[in-house]
Amino acid sequence: MGRRKKIVEQCERLMNEPENIRNIAIAAHVDHGKTTLTDNLLAGAGMISDDTAGEQLAMDTEEDEQERGITIDAANVSMTHEYDGSDHLINLIDTPGHVDFGGDVTRAMRAVDGALVVVDAVEGAMPQTETVLRQALREGVKPTLFINKVDRLISELQEGPEEMQERLLDVIRDVNELIRGMAENMDDIPEDWTVSVEDGTVGFGSALYKWGVSMPSMQRTGMDFGDIMDLERADKRQELHEKTPLANVVLDMVCEHFPNPVDAQPDRIPRIWRGDAESELAEDMRLVNEDGEVVFMVTDISMDPHAGEIASGRVFSGTLEKGQELYVSGTAGKNRLQSVGLFMGGEREEVEEVPAGNIAAVTGLRDAIAGSTVSSVEMTPFESIEHISEPVITKSIEAQNMDDLPKLIETLQQVAKEDPTIQVEINEDTGEHLIKGQGELHLEVQTQRIERNQGIPVSTGEPIVVFREAPQSESQEVEGISPNRHNRFYISIQPLSEEIVEAIKIGEASMDMPEQERREALQDAGMDKDDSQNVEDIIGTNIFLDQTKGIQHLNETMELVIEGLEDALGEGPLAAEPVEGALLRLHDARLHEDAIHRGPAQVIPATREAVHNALIDAEIMLLEPIQDVRVDVPSEYMGSASGEIQGRRGRVDDMYQEGDLMVVEGVAPVEEMIGFSSDIRSATEGRASWNTENAGFRVLTESLQREKIMEIRERKGMKLELPEIVDHF
Repeated sequence: MGRRKKIVEQCERLMNEPENIRNIAIAAHVDHGKTTLTDNLLAGAGMISDDTAGEQLAMDTEEDEQERGITIDAANVSMTHEYDGSDHLINLIDTPGHVDFGGDVTRAMRAVDGALVVVDAVEGAMPQTETVLRQALREGVKPTLFINKVDRLISELQEGPEEMQERLLDVIRDVNELIRGMAENMDDIPEDWTVSVEDGTVGFGSALYKWGVSMPSMQRTGMDFGDIMDLERADKRQELHEKTPLANVVLDMVCEHFPNPVDAQPDRIPRIWRGDAESELAEDMRLVNEDGEVVFMVTDISMDPHAGEIASGRVFSGTLEKGQELYVSGTAGKNRLQSVGLFMGGEREEVEEVPAGNIAAVTGLRDAIAGSTVSSVEMTPFESIEHISEPVITKSIEAQNMDDLPKLIETLQQVAKEDPTIQVEINEDTGEHLIKGQGELHLEVQTQRIERNQGIPVSTGEPIVVFREAPQSESQEVEGISPNRHNRFYISIQPLSEEIVEAIKIGEASMDMPEQERREALQDAGMDKDDSQNVEDIIGTNIFLDQTKGIQHLNETMELVIEGLEDALGEGPLAAEPVEGALLRLHDARLHEDAIHRGPAQVIPATREAVHNALIDAEIMLLEPIQDVRVDVPSEYMGSASGEIQGRRGRVDDMYQEGDLMVVEGVAPVEEMIGFSSDIRSATEGRASWNTENAGFRVLTESLQREKIMEIRERKGMKLELPEIVDHF
């Protein structure tokens, strides 16, 4: 029997023992060694050769991942490991580290119960370390820590035992500070989720040279840090690997310290599902009942050239089997499962069934998207997966040959289905297609894949930055009149606080929640009690309050009013960019008695006019997306690095020494950061490493407002003169 077939059979046997299952993700800042570490674990489980582990990068299965040397797609693999006398099944997801692909990390966290956070011993906790920890904790996923590249401290930096210990303790302290800070804002995160050497929730080692240690492993093998330093300095790395293999240390830590589905699901279900907690379905999910109704959460969609669309995700209840007919949330009818399987890196192995508590890969769910709830009975879907950052860069994309246009449209729709952090707008009138993503690299990868995988030659426009519009002050009550002049709406607008906007963005307050829960969440974020009781709708990051009393026919007209608001807020009055952070109050309305005179053609334009005029009165301004920037550079290039940031309308907030490098931290507008990669390379002769992370939106400086508005209006083919009542520029 082949080794692979044997491993698949072992996995199948263990799938029915939820106490011995661990669902985990490996997450880290870019280049801290996640995929190299995963290679070691695969070798330890007998899935790849021990000789090539660390160089094979088995989880980077796509051609462009191998070319660029970075992980782009989250990749799943199931493996087995013997711990404490019994076999364990480990379903692992290797996630990307680059900020542009953070959506994959967020979605992976919904499928797992534990996150192994990898940190580079030399660089320490970095911006993306903080982001992946936040993504894990928000989903109720327990972290452990592996400090990688310890060999560099010994061999390159020649650090002595005390220096090295101090550096490693600093990393642990930084990670724990991040965990504590985040847990304070999340009521249901246990206090003991910080990591410690004594508990065995911290491991150290070198993924490249395949050795690792933790407190339990040192007690077991008798190897201490002194022995490790001696062997590392003597270049006896193979001996070090044989005496204390990395895979055993990490997989033991996974089995001992991460919860199994039976322990995890009772805590996770209330966090990610707002259905009836007393129902039989809720009980099935809490108990990981493989005989209950099927509940499967899709966290990833990928394409296989032979099998077609593959949906992978977590089975919370029931058992998935080929031929089942299942509901997909938000769609009509049922989908039939064509096959059920497990991922083994780039390969999918079909199995007879996948019971609750496992991560499965299935075909046949044609209506599913990443985030869909799939079930054997109609049910309240899981909470939507809230991505931390939103698209900030747009490119136009068109087929070079008109014959390829239908195929391009189909491909773009598929791209949006596979990656919810990509937004696609297809204008069939103008033939223009816009693709919005997290950054330049994100869009570059997607367009290259369209050309390479689909064989469609495409042309892309220059990157366009996505702006927002937001009110800056409180407006008067503004009247909106319908075209037939029989309907009138009286609306005022004021800015929402940053805290309320943030609560909406991260899903702490939404219309999907029970009303009482939503009120409390809004009040906790600082909203007035009376206002929180009048919330009629939340549109994007804007809140609509109905403060009217007893107006005839308003109930049956409210749907059209909200449609008009969505229309007005989707395209603000300055440059047709989305409106953010507006609190809208409907004070009064006059409606025609006859329903025929208050239809969509009357109500929608009236509310749109009222909203746009109220926004203008509230001194609406353009907001531009900004990024946190960090540059690590030798001290002689510090001036050049800070100059690159400041020369882009950026601000340098801090400069400090870390090891033998200077760190420059600041913020800069996304628009000005286009092309930063090549400029910082030439300014520092290639000696700088840098990281950017989306940091939301800020008001564009007043001197640039009119110029930028005109530029956007011209690009969109709008009239160049602003509405007459705009006089605050």
